[in-house]
Formats: sequence, structure tokens, C-alpha cells
Amino acid sequence: MDKINREDMLELTRRMTLKRNCFGRVAGGYYDEDGNLEDSFNVHFRNLPIPDQRMLLEIAKSIPFAKTNEQLKEHRFTETEKSSSAWKTMMQLIRCELKNDALLENIYEALGERLAIDQASCLYFFQGIYDIPRKGTDKKEQWESEEVYSFLICALCPINGDYIPDEPVEGFLFPAFSERSGNENRIDMYKRDAKVPGEGLLYLFWD
Repeated sequence: MDKINREDMLELTRRMTLKRNCFGRVAGGYYDEDGNLEDSFNVHFRNLPIPDQRMLLEIAKSIPFAKTNEQLKEHRFTETEKSSSAWKTMMQLIRCELKNDALLENIYEALGERLAIDQASCLYFFQGIYDIPRKGTDKKEQWESEEVYSFLICALCPINGDYIPDEPVEGFLFPAFSERSGNENRIDMYKRDAKVPGEGLLYLFWD
């Protein structure tokens, strides 16, 4: 595991507010307590009511804002993992900006068979773009853009009978955000309870 710089995560979460929202779309699949897919949605983030935007921003933000190198850990992909269908699927989701419903439905169905859940849950996908500003020698942000970072946040949240989500139990940020740059060779993986054994949500994607 590579170490995550906390300042990178804080910089990213500062773009996850109503005023500075970096998300274009949000999609998700709802599962019952047996892991059966019940419903799904895919919407432009700004088209949602403000209360829903605020709620979803808190879910997305909780992944990079988690305890760095404890709940949130960075993983470097092996060459075998990078050649897998899982890595290619995540790249497809980023490139299509979550606008491929068929791809998402296939993911929901496949993961529903593998998710170890015992209560109703929702699997959220957030598509974000951060136009990273250049910093001068005084470390202050300048107007010029240094890089456009396109990323995906995934979060698995338990939900109650009114479809109100609790905080995520697992999730990830891909590509990893490291040294103020996106890195497709790495992923930041989140587990709310870092003491629970298992490799995390990402590995449900693997064949």
C-alpha cells in the first residue's frame, strides 16, 4: 500500500459543496436485504433538489474525507489487474461520464450477486471533474489550469425504508488523487470499519 497525502484529499473535498460542486452525474442501484436489484437511477447532479444534492455530497465527500491511511488506503494496481475487465470497466465509466445505462445495469446485476449485505442498500456512483489550478512558488492557487482530473467515487450505503442512506460502509476513489494529479495506476479504497477483514468493494468487480 502507498501512503495517501491528507492535503490532496482535503483539496478534493473542498470542491464537494453546493457552491463549488464538482459532480456532473450520480447513478445508483437499490438492493433489498437479499442482494436483489430493485431499482436504479441516473441523473444530472444539478437537476436534483437542493436537499438531495446536499445529502449526496455528504455521501461522496465521506470517502476522500475518511481517516487517511486507516479507513482510506491507496492500492497500486499490478499489471495483471490493469489488464482485467474490472479496470477497463472503471475506465469506461469515467470516459462515458456515467451516461451508459446498460453498462451500469450490468455492474449492478453482477455486484448484487457478490455483495455481502444483510439489509437494504444502495450502490452509488459519482462522476466528478476537477480542473486543478496551478500553484505558484508561494503555494497559492493561480487561475491557470494544471490538469483536468476526471474521477469516479463509488459508495455502498445501507438504507432505511424511506430510501434514506446511512454513511457508506465501503467505497473507493478512482483514479487515485496523488500529488495533485490523477493516477490511473492506483486507487484509494475505503472501509468504514478498517478492522473488518476483506479486500474491499473494489474486488467485487474482479472476475
